[in-house]
Amino acid sequence: MPGFTKAINAILASMRGEDERDFSMTQTVLSDPVLTQKVLRLANSGMYSAFGQRISTVSKAILVLGTEAIGHLALGLKLIEELSKSTPDSLQAHIEMEKAVLAGMVAHQVANEAASRDPEEAVVCSILHSLGRMMVTFYLPEQWTLMQQAVGGADIDSASVAQLGLSLEHIGRATAEHWGLPHNLIAGMRRVQPGERGADFGHDDWLAALGTMSAQCADSLWHGDEAGAEQVKVLAAGFAPLLGIEPANIVGAIEKAKVEAAADLSIAPLANPPEKRARAAAVTRMREAGNKILMSGVADMRDAAATATAGQMVSMAIETAYHGLSFTRAFGFLRNRRDGRYTAKIGLGDNAKTIVPKLAFDDAYEPNVFFAALGSDRVIFIENARDPKFSSKLPPWWKDSLAEARCFVIIPLCTQGEPVGFIYGDWDDRFPSVYLSQTEFALLNDLRGLVVKSVERRQLVEAVAGRA
Repeated sequence: MPGFTKAINAILASMRGEDERDFSMTQTVLSDPVLTQKVLRLANSGMYSAFGQRISTVSKAILVLGTEAIGHLALGLKLIEELSKSTPDSLQAHIEMEKAVLAGMVAHQVANEAASRDPEEAVVCSILHSLGRMMVTFYLPEQWTLMQQAVGGADIDSASVAQLGLSLEHIGRATAEHWGLPHNLIAGMRRVQPGERGADFGHDDWLAALGTMSAQCADSLWHGDEAGAEQVKVLAAGFAPLLGIEPANIVGAIEKAKVEAAADLSIAPLANPPEKRARAAAVTRMREAGNKILMSGVADMRDAAATATAGQMVSMAIETAYHGLSFTRAFGFLRNRRDGRYTAKIGLGDNAKTIVPKLAFDDAYEPNVFFAALGSDRVIFIENARDPKFSSKLPPWWKDSLAEARCFVIIPLCTQGEPVGFIYGDWDDRFPSVYLSQTEFALLNDLRGLVVKSVERRQLVEAVAGRA
């Protein structure tokens, strides 16, 4: 995995303090926007943010968190990111990666319960416990299938030595050593049995116990059934003496991880209960029907393009988008250069007739999402218009009239680099989760192109008439 190998070198160099080149933890973090956001969020979490102080720079975050915690956070993020990129089109490989992520979620919640100095270290260790399984499913899928067939539903670790000559734990540790991961992480990758602490029980042993339990919990939680929930209780009771946490507290922490997993994972049965699958199937059917409407509408517009006026083409476009994407409301805005205003001329959907007269604003540039869309001349989809961070990008006229929208689309209409108007459509709370596929973006661009051509044709006729 060349991408991970390159990233890990920078992270480990920063953790070791090797600063003779350009290596520094600040530079390493700032080179990755996702990692930057996660580091700042962690630094401002209740665990680290003393007295409500607000940390807004990575440099300050490193002072608060320490390079170890940030290094472990970066390693976990980069490992999952690279494995996601490397995953072949194999269901088994996806399953093993999601189980590793689920194990990391369990470890994080349990480590927080133990007031661990660095819960991110526990997360990485628990993900690495599944490294051998992930490497085999990713790069030796045929052997993985043979191993599964050999053991049936039993523990597949027993088949690894017979099939590959190495245990899955050995493969994972050898990979981690080859990457040069820190000793404490490699030491924590070994599998331990539940029981009482020995006299020489140390931090590495604690990490190994947590990683073992978390990986086994991920297997038990995967299907989200009662049998798995009972097995989790058995695991919590067995590992409680090693972890130094009451079994009830471990179970409570795992429940938190379960809720997180149900929201974040994609293919785990835990994250896809029957009612959610039924809802997803209904949404899929609706999208397929909607795409047919979009395609049919675009075809109609193409047929009418030679004779229809620009106004008629705008009306057809709004109606097609409204029905094809199941908008709650859709509006067509036109720009009047003489008045210096954008005004809604047509509206469809909930209370559209009442709202249309209120939708007008000056065409003088303002730093908001509508002028950004018009300036870029690209279709823009806003997934969460209610995000507090996004509020400053929404103009007052939208907040006054359209604030019920959860998400919306802006389809700019520009000729020769100048906006002449735009089509707007939104969805309210009846559509809690909306995304646009590449097919839908392509159809919206086709629709937009046909409207723009009709406007350009009208402008050309007007220019010729003016010269005459």
